[in-house]
Amino acid sequence: MSAPTLHTAHPTDAVERARDAADRESWAEAYALLHAHDLHPSRGLTADDLSVLADAAWWSGRTDESVTARLRSHAAFLAAGDHRGAGLAAWWLHYEYASLGRPAAAAGWLHRARHHLEDLPPCPEQCFLAWTDAEEAEQHGDGAAALAAARRMTRLAVRSASPDLVALGRQAESAVLLANGRRTEALALLDDAMCAVTAGELSGMFTGWLYCLALTQCMEAADFGRAVEWTNAAMEWCAPPWTGRPAEPGRETETLATASLADENPFRGVCRAHRVEVLDLLGAWALAEEEARQACREVPVDCLESAAAAFYAAGDVQRRQGRLDEAAVSYAHAHELGRIPQPGLALLRLAQGRADAAVAGVDLALACQSDPRHDLLGRARLLAARTEVALAVRDVPGASRAAAELDALAGDVPLLRATADTALGAVALAEARPGPALRLLRQALAGWLALRVPYEAAQVRMLLAAADRTAGDEEAARLELAAARAVFERLGAVPDARRAAALLSGGKRRRLPGGLTAREAEVLRLVAGGGTNKDIAHALVISEHTVSRHLNNIFAKLGVGSRSAATAYAYAHDLL
Repeated sequence: MSAPTLHTAHPTDAVERARDAADRESWAEAYALLHAHDLHPSRGLTADDLSVLADAAWWSGRTDESVTARLRSHAAFLAAGDHRGAGLAAWWLHYEYASLGRPAAAAGWLHRARHHLEDLPPCPEQCFLAWTDAEEAEQHGDGAAALAAARRMTRLAVRSASPDLVALGRQAESAVLLANGRRTEALALLDDAMCAVTAGELSGMFTGWLYCLALTQCMEAADFGRAVEWTNAAMEWCAPPWTGRPAEPGRETETLATASLADENPFRGVCRAHRVEVLDLLGAWALAEEEARQACREVPVDCLESAAAAFYAAGDVQRRQGRLDEAAVSYAHAHELGRIPQPGLALLRLAQGRADAAVAGVDLALACQSDPRHDLLGRARLLAARTEVALAVRDVPGASRAAAELDALAGDVPLLRATADTALGAVALAEARPGPALRLLRQALAGWLALRVPYEAAQVRMLLAAADRTAGDEEAARLELAAARAVFERLGAVPDARRAAALLSGGKRRRLPGGLTAREAEVLRLVAGGGTNKDIAHALVISEHTVSRHLNNIFAKLGVGSRSAATAYAYAHDLL
């Protein structure tokens, strides 16, 4: 992209205007002025001006130019004997090279940053080294060293009196505390840091950092209330700054020329990806899918994990709406970008009747999660899916184990508690314990309704209806089914809406799925109940040869290759 054309100005005036634009965080304007000035060999830029050019290039989506300018600023600081300036430039080069997927270069510049800064008296630039130390210690599982580094960062930040560094230091300390199970302390510190963010007290870079870090932290910790609040605030902050604002008199051409650059807020796609997850839970599925597509277009190349999360969330929406082929494509895109698309893919395979693949997928994902403490919500979702898949293949003991682990994980965190109560209630129902099932499921329903999460609440109503019918309360069952169907229809969850409608119709004759005959459906129900060919032959008063023939026909019609897959199909299509 070529630089925008601006009004001709004296070189010194242009640099002064660029500095003023940087102070206002009008990065597109600062970039255009400094880039044009820098094209002339006779016009030099100071080390500080080169740092501004690097920042402006970064905000404009020109990462390579940012690195080049930063290299020059480091050399200029070093030539002037300014080790603080050189150390900060070196740290930024470490950060940018790491973002570009060049770990060796990143490590080299981090070493240089340490060389420049570690022997100096306490200074603000050392905050960045302490932040890096905290993250590295946490990655190596050394919680004590991570906490010491985060607290060193906070002390340096307070001493510097920089609102940016103080807020970032408190967030870093909060992240370490949360990873070590100290939830109350962690969230108190995070709230403190986010006060400065939402009050507009911080610079753009630190505002973006803190929104990204805090939103990730809240979702992983299953703090849905904070995630909703801060996602909305983040997207408001990410909106183009010129929207609805007239250009300054005499600068209309410049405003038009630089608008496309100002649109390149590198944090927008990342914040939007978090918003997709929130919208998904809130049941705004159409908007969530639209936002997911937009996030994938906006996410910077160094934040592809956010694009992967957006693709995954879109896949979940499509799966629950019965758009299974589209969901498979979305999960595949998420996988290509480095995300394990579980448990969504396992639940997709279950809906397709591929129970073996569902079990294997969710088990592998659980085994691959190196430290569940770092992503409580992710672990909870995997365990909830493991419970559902196990119940689908009649592995009640396996479902019970998964639900018990989920119960232990949940504590009193509302989102996790509702997830755990749902799983425990489903297991109790499968174990023919309607009393405990009703108690747990009513707790789960209250939790989901309080969180305003409609799809999961409707799913619990379906389980409650089954428990009510088991307990002999047909009227209560019909009320739950009617409420669930209304939610499913509003969300566009077509398979669930059909299932609720079929259960509401009671004993009325309905068309069997997959082209099954009534006799084949009987055989399938007995297979799902664990019956052998001999058991089925005895129950239906037919020969074992006839049972085998029926099974061959069932497998062919449903496109499955095993009894467990046929059982999963029966479960998914309410044939049991």
